[in-house]
Amino acid sequence: MKGGRGRTLTGGRSAAEMAFDIAKYTRTSRGVQWDDLPLEEFRRHPLPADTLRSLRYMCDVEYHTVCYLRDMLVTPSHKDPAVTAFMTMWNMEEFWHGEALAAVLAMHDVRIDYDALKAVRLKRGWRERFDPIKQSMLANLVGEDFVAVHMSWGAANEWSAITAYNRLAELQDHPILAPLLERIAKQEARHVAFYATQARERLARSRKAQKLARFALRKFWGPVGSGVMAESEVRHVLGHLMSGPDGRRAARTIDDHLRRLPGLDGLRIVEDALDARGIPA
Repeated sequence: MKGGRGRTLTGGRSAAEMAFDIAKYTRTSRGVQWDDLPLEEFRRHPLPADTLRSLRYMCDVEYHTVCYLRDMLVTPSHKDPAVTAFMTMWNMEEFWHGEALAAVLAMHDVRIDYDALKAVRLKRGWRERFDPIKQSMLANLVGEDFVAVHMSWGAANEWSAITAYNRLAELQDHPILAPLLERIAKQEARHVAFYATQARERLARSRKAQKLARFALRKFWGPVGSGVMAESEVRHVLGHLMSGPDGRRAARTIDDHLRRLPGLDGLRIVEDALDARGIPA
């Protein structure tokens, strides 16, 4: 780290690392378990089409997490050993979230084809190849303050993921699906704990970082998956999970969490994304 703040995972830890025990997290990180759940129950009590469509979206997004990791590795974030340790385990856990959801979809004869996942990325064309270069140039120009932007962005995404999984479990009170989604949400809660703790500390010590994070989130943030998935699917998931009074209330909690981070008061990125897509309140 610049300014003589280099450290190892076990010594000279910052307040963020002490608030989130990264060493414990890396020791205890595991893929989400679902072998004990009787998935055959889905054959007898299948999920409705709108739920399967949302699950497919979530599954694809979890598998595409590696793209976010790829983009992070070309930024100053990769120089922080705590961040890279977390991101390594985070990527693994997100992959197993995708595997768990794929197992549910398979019980409904919806097969996840890795070639199809690759095709989704290839459809992005030049953007898929240029994004890491653009990210690297901008991030390295900004310097260490970019890490605060990365952590704030990650926190927004993980709060969104927890909310989405909890909402789907609530809407589709299925005896097998709900426990699985709750297990995934529990792991997502650890993810957001890391991102939010890091973001809070980094934003608190830099006004520049606050301004950059605020600008990036307000101008460029979109619902998780919106950079990869078709807009029709983004609208479906947002309408399924975030429409109506209960859905809006859930969306508002994400913005509320984000607004509590230093310098991010007044942001309304999730509700703005719903309004922009005409999702009814």
